[in-house]
Amino acid sequence: MLGGVRLSDAFIARSLDEIMFWSRIMKEHSLFLKLGFNCDDTELIQEADQFYQVFEAIGNKAQSFSLQTDPQQIKQFNSEVHQAASMIWAYKRKILNLLLTCKITGNNFPLLVDHTSREAAYFANRLTELNNGQLQPLPAAIIQENVFFLRIMADHAKFIGHLLDPSERKLVDQAREFSHDFDQLLYQAVDLESMRPQSETVPILDQFLDENRVSVKSLRDFKKTARDLIEACRIKSIIHPLLADHVFREADRFLHIIDAFEAQLTGNGNRNIVLDDH
Repeated sequence: MLGGVRLSDAFIARSLDEIMFWSRIMKEHSLFLKLGFNCDDTELIQEADQFYQVFEAIGNKAQSFSLQTDPQQIKQFNSEVHQAASMIWAYKRKILNLLLTCKITGNNFPLLVDHTSREAAYFANRLTELNNGQLQPLPAAIIQENVFFLRIMADHAKFIGHLLDPSERKLVDQAREFSHDFDQLLYQAVDLESMRPQSETVPILDQFLDENRVSVKSLRDFKKTARDLIEACRIKSIIHPLLADHVFREADRFLHIIDAFEAQLTGNGNRNIVLDDH
């Protein structure tokens, strides 16, 4: 039992939650990368289309499972999805190499491609952890997870600042401020990581999560406002409406993870087995 929940139920719920969330993210990455290629990058475009279909199928298959599914079947599914996540990671690193060696051009920032590859690696690693029985966040994982997501949030702020029309001066300035804020939070998290294991105390981790939560909530709300304005065609940008929603969902996900870590620290760690409603 895990906080009143059977281990098998927790394993299934968390596995399906990770797959439902991240398979959608991977599917959308495929679309965004495709849109950023030049029209003559036909092979890369075809590969992007294939990955879109792969992760769409994975998301659909995940919806066919329930808590009554045999845990061994879920473990096998995790392994299959891990392979797909590893393959899209390799595809993204190939694109990054082509960009950095000037063999292709287009509208995909190298940092954006690296960013998406880090998320693919995170997804694959999370599936490995689940199959190895790691359901509870360890103190080290709390710090490492925040390092990962704080960098993701800092990247998002930079991308938003670059993709807004320069005439949207106030929004561009806000994005730059968020970029600076999350760079500072990231540096603090890296410092905390280097102080491990001595930094893995409940008071320090609790303060760490509280400080991050305040900034993530502000960024999440900014992304929601930007998404709504983009969808209503009220601001000028080259941000795809789906991309605006994509980065909003990732910030919202991070908030759920912070809350889950906080609950774990305070002894209420399993009140939310599934982190997101997607």
